[in-house]
Amino acid sequence: MIPLSPPVLQQMTMGLVYGLTDVGTVRPSNQDNLLLLPELNLVAVADGMGGHVGGDIASTEALLLVWKHLRAQPAPQADTDALRQLYDAVLFANSTLFRNNSAAGLADGYGMGTTLTGMWQPQAGGPAHIFHVGDSRIYRYRSGQLAQLTHDQTLYQQALEAGMTGILPPRNLLLQAIGPGEDVRPDVFAHAVAQGDLYLLCSDGLYGATEHEALAAVLAGARADNLPETCAALVEKAKQDGSRDNITAVLLLCAA
Repeated sequence: MIPLSPPVLQQMTMGLVYGLTDVGTVRPSNQDNLLLLPELNLVAVADGMGGHVGGDIASTEALLLVWKHLRAQPAPQADTDALRQLYDAVLFANSTLFRNNSAAGLADGYGMGTTLTGMWQPQAGGPAHIFHVGDSRIYRYRSGQLAQLTHDQTLYQQALEAGMTGILPPRNLLLQAIGPGEDVRPDVFAHAVAQGDLYLLCSDGLYGATEHEALAAVLAGARADNLPETCAALVEKAKQDGSRDNITAVLLLCAA
């Protein structure tokens, strides 16, 4: 799978960004994808659903559809405008993929699908606006502390929060995704970024087998001059820890 954005270090208003996607050690193909758009100050990852038809197509199309929708909108005048535009962009991606599934004769819940997670900063110096469907993640590394900003939309996470014990659902069973269902309710929220913040956007192939503390240890060495090497180290760490999925990592080092 060729990423929409090749692995090239890019400068955005929001900061310096680099992304890398890897097929991993088990899967025959890569259904992950990533998007880095300096002109929109937009970064995103998508993880096509491996058990569904066309996961690689879904991850590509979802990213392109969000891009298409946002670039057609007027510049937002307030955070509420930006959040509404972003929410609508995710709904647009979902409805388009769902219609394509329906046109192909695929029943509700069985068509191509993907996670979709990203950050958009429409105004220089303003907050980043985060959008999220599925179980890809955004982490923030700030002042030596790694925090997960997104909430996994999975049956496993739901079971943990309900206090279930014993045998829990598999970690990869999504509560919602882009494409398979007619309705989707994305998480969309504003997040204040600060100079020196390091953000990691990733698929579950990166974090699924690697401990939180191990991710933090790799990110602790990230600098403006070694983001590609840090991305590669994250991917290699996931492989060493036994990841059985495609692996995608995007690093954003904020300038302000």
